[in-house]
Amino acid sequence: MRTIGKLIVAGVLVFAVLQGVRPSIPVKPATAELQTPPDVKDILEKDCYSCHSDQRRLAWFDRIVPAYWLVRHDILIAREHLNFSTLGSKPPAVQKAMLYEGVNMIQLGAMPLPSFLKLHPEARVTPEELATLKQYLAPWTLALSPIGNGQQPNNGKTEAGPSIVSPEIPARVSLEAVSPEFNAFPFDPTFESWKPISTTDRGDNNTFRFILGNDVAVTAAQTGNTSPWPDGARFAKIAWQQQSGPDGLVYPGKFVQVELMLKDAQRFKDTEGWGWGRWRGTDLMPYGKNADFVNECTGCHRPLHGNDYVYTLPISPAKVDREEVVNNAAALPANLPYQPLGWGAITMYVDPKTRTMATLYGNDAAMRAALARQPAPPGAVLALVTWAQRDDPHWFGARIPGPPQSVEFVQVAAAGETSNYRRFAGTGLVEDYGAASAALQRTSFMLGLAPASLP
Repeated sequence: MRTIGKLIVAGVLVFAVLQGVRPSIPVKPATAELQTPPDVKDILEKDCYSCHSDQRRLAWFDRIVPAYWLVRHDILIAREHLNFSTLGSKPPAVQKAMLYEGVNMIQLGAMPLPSFLKLHPEARVTPEELATLKQYLAPWTLALSPIGNGQQPNNGKTEAGPSIVSPEIPARVSLEAVSPEFNAFPFDPTFESWKPISTTDRGDNNTFRFILGNDVAVTAAQTGNTSPWPDGARFAKIAWQQQSGPDGLVYPGKFVQVELMLKDAQRFKDTEGWGWGRWRGTDLMPYGKNADFVNECTGCHRPLHGNDYVYTLPISPAKVDREEVVNNAAALPANLPYQPLGWGAITMYVDPKTRTMATLYGNDAAMRAALARQPAPPGAVLALVTWAQRDDPHWFGARIPGPPQSVEFVQVAAAGETSNYRRFAGTGLVEDYGAASAALQRTSFMLGLAPASLP
């Protein structure tokens, strides 16, 4: 008993001494606080400011070492990523992007941290509060810039004929000469030959995205083998600014960036099993200032750990027990004369009035011509797939393909001959023989769509 008593006394003394080992948590007035309506600010102050501001709001039990050390670490990390006391000094686009990311972290259950909520239940974001934040952000409300001269989404031809790409598109860079990322992750010049697994309409930042996969990724998506994705799977996420066309449709405009991911569980075990890289602008400059940029990637994708850190829901017929792993709703039936989802993607557009999105696919001959900025040759086949849009369950402010509405095919004929046009629509996508009356107009439209610009 005497020994136990001595141990208790020693423990108390050590505990008391440790209370003096208390590095500070800096506190300072807000220098550029984010300006929001009062109801939004009240939510942010209640649920976010404890960690994501220059204020210090510690419960009595947060002040006790060693808990204090853990709390301090989390606060400093949180401030580094998002600080509402200084966010107002950032460009408006950055402020908006950070708020959207925050709402998505809340929606996915990643923020506030579950460990934090266990001891601070008052910081839990209620469904009503989340709805208020979403209503404040209101995606798809900003006006898009119109497409100007030399930037038409199609060639403006009024009769059926091959597309002519605008000569104002800048000369392409040498993909083989692109520098690796700051973390030494190499650029993959073969990404343009990968196949699309989904498309995204981002209302939070007014961009379109193609998500492409290499053969390993495409096979995994089509078989539902995505949890986890197999080693060797590669993704390319290509982004363009959105621009409104004179026909009321929204088309890809200026190229923004391409992001690459490579799955290798052992090689990239320190970054969630994935290699990450991003190259911006038509000159494809590596993103970030140093190798620490990868923390942005892993931090953003961490809430999707149950989906192997992948946001994209690939369009796939595979039946998977878990929900929201693949996008079955957008899959195409097997009765079509071609399966365009196995082809390359040329461009896309959205019709805001009908809330539909369409992607123009091409077979090998059509894709070779598109990448070379040449007219589609005889024998090339184009497919325009139109889907109803649905909200992306993984990202607030994004929409992805929903149920298919129609599939239109054009087989390009030789000069002087009429290209073959067929349309499939309705439940089960059956052939619409009444579409012949619009064949010339639709053929002209499809052949006139210029490829989305690439670096």
